[in-house]
Amino acid sequence: MHDSISTLLTRNLHDVFGENDPARRRAAINEIFTDDVVFYDPNGGVYHGRDEIDRFAGAIKATHADFQYQPIAEPEELGNAGRVRWVSGRAGEAPAYAGTDFVIARDGRIAAIYLFFDKLP
Repeated sequence: MHDSISTLLTRNLHDVFGENDPARRRAAINEIFTDDVVFYDPNGGVYHGRDEIDRFAGAIKATHADFQYQPIAEPEELGNAGRVRWVSGRAGEAPAYAGTDFVIARDGRIAAIYLFFDKLP
């Protein structure tokens, strides 16, 4: 499977970090991440591989199961990298927080992902 970088960014938001169902989240992780993926968390965490990202994403979603991630701009691509700016919060309420995901892709999958928290727009 070879998704565009924009599609990978969008799927990461919705199908991984926005997914409440563990089986669907894991299926998406297996599809969009390389085996040796690395995720860099702005709080200092570094997660290696699909299993660690699955545990991290599940733990984040468990703290706010009703939050939704919404892009606030179209994903941008440059070479083998891309980024998307987003907000998250409960539907119908003001966003609780904002961020930017920056990824490096390899062979149509995410090989590295860097999360940056942003000021709310």
